[in-house]
Amino acid sequence: MLRAKNLSAGYKELHILFDINAKVEKGRITTIAGPNGSGKSTFLKSLFGLATIHSGKVVYKGRDITPTPPHDRTKMGIAYLPQVENVFTNLTVEENLKIAGYTLENGEYEDRRELALSVFPELEKRLKQKAGTLSGGERQFLAIATALIRKAELLMLDEPTAMLSPKFANNIFNKILDLKDKLGLTILLVEQNIKKALEISDDAYMLASGRVVFEGKAEELLEHEKFGEFCIGV
Repeated sequence: MLRAKNLSAGYKELHILFDINAKVEKGRITTIAGPNGSGKSTFLKSLFGLATIHSGKVVYKGRDITPTPPHDRTKMGIAYLPQVENVFTNLTVEENLKIAGYTLENGEYEDRRELALSVFPELEKRLKQKAGTLSGGERQFLAIATALIRKAELLMLDEPTAMLSPKFANNIFNKILDLKDKLGLTILLVEQNIKKALEISDDAYMLASGRVVFEGKAEELLEHEKFGEFCIGV
């Protein structure tokens, strides 16, 4: 569904990623693992058009989208949810959902809203509440719900359980599985809880110093003899 081909990227003159080759298969969960500073978040930003591409390209559904701006990638079905600032905190939950569906016809918006709330029924009682007053986990629910309303097919999540309680983190992981199993979404995940992320994933890549040091099945990475060394960047 999505492929990075010989991708080198960073921010302006700064190089963070070097010659990355990776693919995201349709209907599967792919985790990008690696120690802090390995380039995981930069990789997601590169795929969404928020970083500087020095060489290589990004291909989505067979089409080269390297020069495509982020707002057009959103229209193509790609959603990128950063760790923070992924909802409008000064607006209500309902208003966040409406803004996400501003390009949809009324009937279509209602259908997508119903779908989003069926996945995240926890938001039903919070519709009139300002998003800024939600818990961290509820904000993540809302962020993903807005992506569902925008008809996302590929969901890129950057540290969705950061700073959440273990209970809420487990809820997030369960929701991610539901998005794949019940809605058929494709998920690209960057997550601090590497072991848990790999447990729910199909495929995995490990980055170290901006380069791929492992690619394969998620369970293979979990069982890899150098897993611990990979995680600390050795």
